[in-house]
Order: sequence, then C-alpha cells, then structure tokens
Amino acid sequence: MKTKVAVLFGGKSVEHEVSVISGIQAVRNMDPEKYEITTVYITKKNEFYVGEDTGKIEAYRDIPALLKNSKRVILLNEENRVVLKQYPAPKFGKGIEIPVDVVFPVVHGTNEEDGTLQGYLKTIGVPFVGCDVTASAVGMDKYVSKAILKENGIPVLDCLLFTTSQYAETEKMLDEIEEKIGYPVIIKPVNLGSSVGIVVAKDRAELTDAVDTAFLYARRILAEHAILNLREVNCSVLGDENEAIASECEEPLHSADILSYEDKYMSGSSKSGGSKGMAGVSRKIPADITPEMKADIQKYAIKAFQSFGCNGVARIDFMIDSDNGKLYFNEINTIPGSLAFYLWEAVGMPYRELIDRLIALALKRDREEKSVSYTFDTNILAGANLGGSKKLPASGS
Repeated sequence: MKTKVAVLFGGKSVEHEVSVISGIQAVRNMDPEKYEITTVYITKKNEFYVGEDTGKIEAYRDIPALLKNSKRVILLNEENRVVLKQYPAPKFGKGIEIPVDVVFPVVHGTNEEDGTLQGYLKTIGVPFVGCDVTASAVGMDKYVSKAILKENGIPVLDCLLFTTSQYAETEKMLDEIEEKIGYPVIIKPVNLGSSVGIVVAKDRAELTDAVDTAFLYARRILAEHAILNLREVNCSVLGDENEAIASECEEPLHSADILSYEDKYMSGSSKSGGSKGMAGVSRKIPADITPEMKADIQKYAIKAFQSFGCNGVARIDFMIDSDNGKLYFNEINTIPGSLAFYLWEAVGMPYRELIDRLIALALKRDREEKSVSYTFDTNILAGANLGGSKKLPASGS
C-alpha cells in the first residue's frame, strides 16, 4: 500500500516563491510507486488549495487562475485519521476528502519554517517531515541560536540585539553599534532567511539605511561584525537528535559582501527566466578547503543540528575569516532551499533516496512519540469550585 503524502509549499512568507520552487522540485523526485502524492499550495493568506495544477510550476505564472481551478481545503483529524477536506463544504455532494498519512512541508521563512506551521500540524495530530516546533523556532531565531551554540562550544560572532522600542531612539542605537562593534558591521533581521533584509554597512549613513531596511522585515534585528574577507562554506545534515550524518561541503559564489537573494535564486535562472532555486546557485562542490577545515565544519554542523534537536534535513552555513582562518557558525536552515539535495548527490545519495529517508524519519518520530504518555491521572477537577472559597492549586504545582 502506498504512503499518502501531502506536500505543502508556499505560505505567508517573503520566501513564498522560493518555497513553491523547492516544493515542486521535491514532488518531481518522489517515487510514485511508493507514494500517493497530493500537492497543497499555501497562499500568502495561509489558505490551503489542491487541484490538478498545483504541482505544475508553470501554473504559478497566473496564481488567480490557478486558485480558480483549484479547491480550498483544511486538515482535519476525524476518527483518528487525518484528511484534507474541502472548505467550505459544498451544498450538494460530499466534496473533496483526501486521506493523509504524512505531511511533507517544503516551506521557508517566517510564519512557515519557524514552528508556526509545525505547531498546527502537531495539533492536528499528523506525522510530518522535518524539525518539530522547538527546533524550527530556535533555528529561525538567530539570537536564540547563538545562545544555544555558545553553550555547546560552537564558535559564533558576538552580536547586539535591538527591538522596535530601541529603533524609536535611532541615534542612540547607532551610537551603541558604533561603540561596541564598529565598522564594518552587518545588520540582520532576527528571523528571516534567504538573505532578505541583510545589509553590510561601512559608515554611519550606510548603517542608518541598513537598520531601516532590516526593520522593514522584522521586529527585532541583530548587529554583528562584518567579515570583509569572507568565505562561506555550507554543509547539510541528515538524521535526528540520536543519529545524524554530514554531507559534502560547498562554497557558494556571490557578487557582493554577502550571498544575496538574487545570488541564491536568480543566478541559476534558465534562458526562459525560470529559477532552479538553491540548486541553481553558482558554487564549488566540494569546497576548496583543507581536510582539517572540512572535518571541523562537518563536526560542528552535526553538533549544531543535534543541539537544536533537529529532525530531517538541514543546511548549516559557516563563515571563514580569510584574514585569520577563524571559522564561525552563521545560520541553520531547518528546511533548506531545494532541500539541499545537491549536497547529498555529491556523496552518492540521489534526491529520491533523500526523500525516502526524510519520510522514514518522520514516521519513526511519530512512532516514538506515541510511546510517550501525555496523560496523568488526577482528581483535581472533582474538587474544583470557582465560585466557592476552595482554592485551586497553583498551575504547575
């Protein structure tokens, strides 16, 4: 019997379009002999749609027409089975009802990759591929990530965190950045990926613009020292908190101080204008680094992955300061663009096998979680009386 897989992509994120590309790439590499696949497009309003064309990349050139030819659905858990059900229900007839064994989210960015969607799936009670709520949220928050990594002995750059209340006193904030970090400085939204809103500043005017840009995309931003003579090396990790392996390392090639959104997603576009997502980035595989540096990167990548409690596949991005040879963790992508399949193909694992392993990991976690007790016998409600003098015990006691 085939496993019924619902592949989710899109969503309310600045990385919406990238997610569509990654999701359809994944679908095209799934084994139709093993899986009964339903493609689910999530609109920028976080509405779910299914239809004959949701798995066709060319259909996304005209999204209103795509939606017109598709049906909106919601996930429901009915009698211990999860289904995608048409919403609102038709006045006549049963409407669409698609059974789901496992959900495969291929989403990127805030509101999707950050634990929001994962929490929804967890509440529904459906197995899903990838990181759980905590790992997803921690991986998306660059500030929290740094704190956990420092605790686990993984090298990171020191940073300053600022919120919108501090942004109201911009000059004071800029003074603090100049005093404690100096130039060059890099400004980043705390919870975005794909290099959105990230700017390097080399003087006060550029810093002002960088801060303004970052606050367009997030309510909290980071400032950290910018490495000018920078090399970026990425490594993917596959597994869970108990057992994980590292892929080949890559060195992305970029056109400015940082690897931009355009470098990541537009540089590999075909002549017809189509993007291949992260698979189209100009890169060196394997990265031109020493065996010792490669071993360190793979070691730190696995340690970061397991420190966060990740599951599935992630891509961990590192920075090398070419002036002194120091290595720093940059960020983790808990659902990497194109699922980082190209890094696994480089070590002999085809994309189809990668997908098989990801689904197997999701089902393994579901089996393990079902063995954990989520109930505790108590008679606390028997004595509850909110209108009387009897006091309820404090929460958590």
